[in-house]
Amino acid sequence: MKYESVKILQKRKSQVLELWINKQLDDETLRENLMSNEDLRVQSEELLNGIIDNLTAENLESADVEAFHSVEDILSSISISRAKQGYSPRETGFYIFTMKDALLETIEQEIKDPAALYKESKMVGKLIDNFGIATFETFIKGREEVILRQTDEISEISTPVIRVWDGILALPIIGTLDSSRTQIVMENLLQEIVETGSSIAILDISGVPAVDSLVAQHLIKTVSATRLMGAECIISGIRPEIAQTVVHLGIDLSQVITKATLASALTTAFSMLSLEVNKKQKHRTQS
Repeated sequence: MKYESVKILQKRKSQVLELWINKQLDDETLRENLMSNEDLRVQSEELLNGIIDNLTAENLESADVEAFHSVEDILSSISISRAKQGYSPRETGFYIFTMKDALLETIEQEIKDPAALYKESKMVGKLIDNFGIATFETFIKGREEVILRQTDEISEISTPVIRVWDGILALPIIGTLDSSRTQIVMENLLQEIVETGSSIAILDISGVPAVDSLVAQHLIKTVSATRLMGAECIISGIRPEIAQTVVHLGIDLSQVITKATLASALTTAFSMLSLEVNKKQKHRTQS
């Protein structure tokens, strides 16, 4: 009979599932905080049923057939969910290849002819390896989506626009300022200028580790965009080493108001708005 393993696996599907589950639970690195044992069983049973129920003597030699499209969908869902849950590539690979071990062990218990066992084990192993490759590809995409989402979230958090006074906004920039980050900075700042009607924006670069010609260009673009909205822009946080770098690179910031500290920039902003802040004197009570 050609590919007797198909009939064996379909007959002993429940035993294969138990063997696979036990192999996963015996792993010392299994993290039950990411998925309960019951959820692991449900997930594993769905995948195993998808493979074995669609397995035939014809498609045993190839995973790239229409019959396995549903299996690919299940694997894609598992890979993406595991990537988002925080599983490592090693844990995801272990999940797939312990299934292969369970399938091969089951076949080995039934097929006694060495030549037939070798041929059919090789076919089953190759099939699961193809599924494993598809799993890793989807897992990587899932991780990339997580990283991109986290990067966007961090960018949003690290570029808050703060209304420090009526008509005055401050935007503390922390970390490296690249093209994509500059776009977020400008969008957030311009939107806040429109919503608050502010006329002065302070860009504080105290948290920027270094300023090169590219960073300076990004700052100048932000200043220009702010002015187009009818607001003046002040750059604060110009440390001595940044000032030396700007001079050394020949970057022209002469048209931009720059200050050493945020406090100094705020004082300048008050002056530009003809505002004066006075310290309130405490009144002593007569004894």
